[in-house]
Amino acid sequence: MKRLFVLALTALAVAFVISSCKKDKRALDTSISAVNTLAAPLNASSINLQAGGPAVTFKWSAATAIDGGLIMYEVTFDKAGGDFSKPVYRILSDGSGVQAQATIPQDTLNKIASLAGVASSSIGTLKWTVIASKATNMQLSKISNTLQVSRPAGFAVPPTTLFLTGTATEGGTDISKAIPFKQTSAGVFELYTSLAPGTYGFTDKASGSGVKYYLDDKGVIRQGSGSVTISPAKTTYRLRLDFNVATSNVVGIQSLGLFMSAYNTEIGQLNYIGNGTWENPKIAVTFYQFSWGRDERYKFALHTTNGIEYLGSSNVNNIAPAGQPASYFYLLPVTNAQWDNTYKFDPSIDTHNAKVDVYFNTGGPYTHTAVAVN
Repeated sequence: MKRLFVLALTALAVAFVISSCKKDKRALDTSISAVNTLAAPLNASSINLQAGGPAVTFKWSAATAIDGGLIMYEVTFDKAGGDFSKPVYRILSDGSGVQAQATIPQDTLNKIASLAGVASSSIGTLKWTVIASKATNMQLSKISNTLQVSRPAGFAVPPTTLFLTGTATEGGTDISKAIPFKQTSAGVFELYTSLAPGTYGFTDKASGSGVKYYLDDKGVIRQGSGSVTISPAKTTYRLRLDFNVATSNVVGIQSLGLFMSAYNTEIGQLNYIGNGTWENPKIAVTFYQFSWGRDERYKFALHTTNGIEYLGSSNVNNIAPAGQPASYFYLLPVTNAQWDNTYKFDPSIDTHNAKVDVYFNTGGPYTHTAVAVN
């Protein structure tokens, strides 16, 4: 009897809970008002965008939810004549979308301007407004402001890969044989190669679908299918392109010498053989005799149209190469100090010939080899 009484009480309790849940169940009210004031930047404001410049704060009046619940916001950008039906960019407000303001870096605004068709080093207009939303209910403000932006030189979205192609290049016009650049930092590329009479340009893909670039007559990087014409005889060059500021540096390479410290001079020259590689199959090497022993230190002297540059070790004072990792032979820009940042020949090279090769690889570190030969 007692057990039946307990079961009855339990059943009544469950029924009460279910009844309470049914009474409390209400439809979610997603009704909200649209934002009706855009406070900052003021309409028709202007800004000179700079790489890494201080962020710009966009502010507006808060929308209202009928039930007082949480509202999300997105700042929406469009071209000057757009109606926001196909905005070029949308970004959540601060606080993961809940605050009535958005702090937007100038680098992001530069990207937005680029997407809106404003070219680098030029002035254009962006249009912006705010979308307020709750659940599936989205309210586009009927108010919009314009913002005049002056874009800096450079590409807001630089390529992540770059290739050289054209009749003047080692790969010719076959786009599948386009020569890859080495990316030295974000948006910055470098290539050691030869150029013959003809034309050359750049692309971000070794295929027909790549974005094309060229250098104008002032060396500024431009997007498009233009090209540079090379008229002199075939010459070796180092090409450096910085898409962050749209600048280029094309330097002719006259020679690459093997500099031996003890003699304080170059004891041999390497010849360019293509694919970013220089070599000399036979350089006579004799270590210098000091009172304390024989000296075997060396590095490289790169003769360019801008002067001599030295390439050597990251170690100011180096050790013998035996047993050292591949990084021992990596080539880095160094000073012209006679003894610093040098390598050491293997002892087997003393009073013999050395085969010396230098590799300006686009897919890895710049490096070199030096081995004894007959």
